Amino acid sequence: MADFTLESLDGETRSLSDFAGKEVVLLVFWGSWCQTCVAAMNQLNEVYQRQQAKGFTVLGISMDGPETVADVHAYVRRNRISFPVLLDQESRAVSLHNPQRVAPFFVLLGRDGRVLRRRDGFQPGDAQEIEKDVVGALGR
Repeated sequence: MADFTLESLDGETRSLSDFAGKEVVLLVFWGSWCQTCVAAMNQLNEVYQRQQAKGFTVLGISMDGPETVADVHAYVRRNRISFPVLLDQESRAVSLHNPQRVAPFFVLLGRDGRVLRRRDGFQPGDAQEIEKDVVGALGR
């Protein structure tokens, strides 16, 4: 899986390779302007909280540009999103892993960094399906 480095909302830089060999990772490409994305983020936060201690993380990759990036900060704070949210204003990670710019778009990576599943869109019940995939990946 191609590596990338982005700045998090707390001003730190995070690389995908920081998690390789250690954790199952769900990349979530989203935008604050996307209502479906907002619904997904809230539900994925619950999945993250249940599975985090088992070696799972979510990286929320915001596709917001300069005109809406302030909305990302406000949304994350207001909804108490506890997983790392990364800013991809220059589309570094998007161009590598979501070139169609689909929102929301999910990529589940195993501990070895291999892609286990890709999914676009989000509907009721999808959080449960994603969690099943996560649990399966954690058991490998």
